[in-house]
Amino acid sequence: MRKLNLFVASICTLSLTLGLASCSENDNLTNQGSKVELPAKHRAYFLNEGNMNDNNANIKLYAPTNSELSTDDIFYKQNNQRLGDTAVDLIKYRGCMYVSVNKSNYIAKLSAAAVEEARVTFTDVPELQGGVRYMVADDGYIYATFYGGAVAKINANNLKIEATLTGLGDNLEGIVEDNGKLYVANSCNSDWVYFRDIRVIDTRTFTLENTIEVAQNPRYLLEEDDKVFVISCDYTSAGGYVLQQINTRKNNEVKQIGYASQMAEKDGILYVINSVTDWSTKKATNTLYTYNIETGVVNNASFLRDMPEALKTAGIYMLEINDNNGDIYISKSDFVTNGTIYRFDRNGNFVESFDAGGLNPCCGVFFD
Repeated sequence: MRKLNLFVASICTLSLTLGLASCSENDNLTNQGSKVELPAKHRAYFLNEGNMNDNNANIKLYAPTNSELSTDDIFYKQNNQRLGDTAVDLIKYRGCMYVSVNKSNYIAKLSAAAVEEARVTFTDVPELQGGVRYMVADDGYIYATFYGGAVAKINANNLKIEATLTGLGDNLEGIVEDNGKLYVANSCNSDWVYFRDIRVIDTRTFTLENTIEVAQNPRYLLEEDDKVFVISCDYTSAGGYVLQQINTRKNNEVKQIGYASQMAEKDGILYVINSVTDWSTKKATNTLYTYNIETGVVNNASFLRDMPEALKTAGIYMLEINDNNGDIYISKSDFVTNGTIYRFDRNGNFVESFDAGGLNPCCGVFFD
């Protein structure tokens, strides 16, 4: 399964480090400041969550067309410092990357060479001390969720905090944007009381506008075609975590699609994996299917044609699709040893597998 991070609180200092604004609207495969040889094109970066309190989060550079240039812990090699304790999210925006590290409680802006350009840490901001979680980018801003019930509005160029909105719940998780609205998952509190709330925030006024009820413990969100897809980690559900759709065109109507632990979207199709682990045997039952976002039709056929045996019963931790060529990336994790990432082409044919270079590979971004 993907991230099941424990609740954390970190103590660090508020800092702001400004760098060159090398990002652009398009992929900018800069090599400026690089200390290692980089592929001229076709770069994929995968975030390894690490173990809490071990300061072992890192980023893997994978070069799909030149494996010799793939590099473990590229962040350390480029910046001469560790990424930190318990990474959560990695997104791409305007040709740059943004990474959130929960217990270290900061966001960093990285170039397409994984060179750090700016950083903001949050502990001196009282309402943000619970720890940063997920991010979404829109209209020049990064919006980030925090444990403790806050969302921060951050300038994407220099990482200056423009505003904070509090009182949204307890432990906020996934966040997406649709038509000037932020949809934010309010999962649970530190006493493991689970909530059913999706908070809706108006980005123009940066105020709470509405609350939508979904299955308990909403965690992961994805937006496409004015629909918000929600995975709720409902531990009482026998079929697995609950996959739902919020139709923003129809007064935020909610319907259940099925069960899922991972999801990704490409060309109007939602790719879904439901990975349910039997912890007595440490083996998982993995069900793969697709959902047509426009028609609302589920196709129960697996989207992979030849799934390696080692992946069939493994706990699946990540599903990512390269929007440029349709390549599918799936990771497995045992929470103890380095994860493995499996690459498939757009038709679901197995291409290769490779070491993730760290523990719990959870998400990725692509530069082509």
